[in-house]
Amino acid sequence: MNPKRKILLVNDDGIRADGIILLARLASRLGEVTVAAPDGQCSAMSHRITVHGELRVKKSDFPVEGVTAYSISGTPADCVKVALHYLLSEKPDIVFSGINRGYNAGVDILYSGTVGAAMEALVNGIPAIAFSNQANDVWDVAEEYLLPITEKLLGMPIARNRIWNVNFPGCGPEKIRGILWDRVPSQEEYYQDHYVRKELPDGSFLLTEDGIPALTAPEGTDMRALLDGYISVGQVRNMVLEADENNTRI
Repeated sequence: MNPKRKILLVNDDGIRADGIILLARLASRLGEVTVAAPDGQCSAMSHRITVHGELRVKKSDFPVEGVTAYSISGTPADCVKVALHYLLSEKPDIVFSGINRGYNAGVDILYSGTVGAAMEALVNGIPAIAFSNQANDVWDVAEEYLLPITEKLLGMPIARNRIWNVNFPGCGPEKIRGILWDRVPSQEEYYQDHYVRKELPDGSFLLTEDGIPALTAPEGTDMRALLDGYISVGQVRNMVLEADENNTRI
């Protein structure tokens, strides 16, 4: 553990989600952890922020020893903003976002509140890693591989306008085929749009989203790695921030 490293944790599944509790437990071995997370489910909010209205910030009991945690009635990006300006006495060294329940790969990255929070970190000059897991509540691979992967990423250079994006298959570690690095986002959605339609008596209709996972993806992409049973590690670029030729290490 590096006691000097300050780590801010955020997610989009809410402060009671299994993924952020696991992430906090693992991240505590790497430094001093503070959690600032939504008080409820905030998936698919991308980089949305609260412009009008109030944000309630409350210190929260958290089931990981030594971790200070706050629940915030806002979006994942709001949580980063609030933490930086009102909760932390100094800027964190890094932001960890996740572990999301559901892959953030391919075009789905655009919608991700997990990635949105990581991008908010970049806007404030803080490096970030987004972590996601298959949406089946099997966290074994993440639990075994997250720390070794993170420790490696902490020593690797990355441009100041990019985040690391890590996705874990939801299976037993014995079924993992390995880790694939430098995966690029696929140009397709992993969770492909599929709506169940219900006609209503007044002539309108209801659409209920029931996304269908992709079965194929191009070689070299994050989605293909996951479909083939690998952990996927890659980078996602922020299109607003300018690239810095001098890469940074976290």
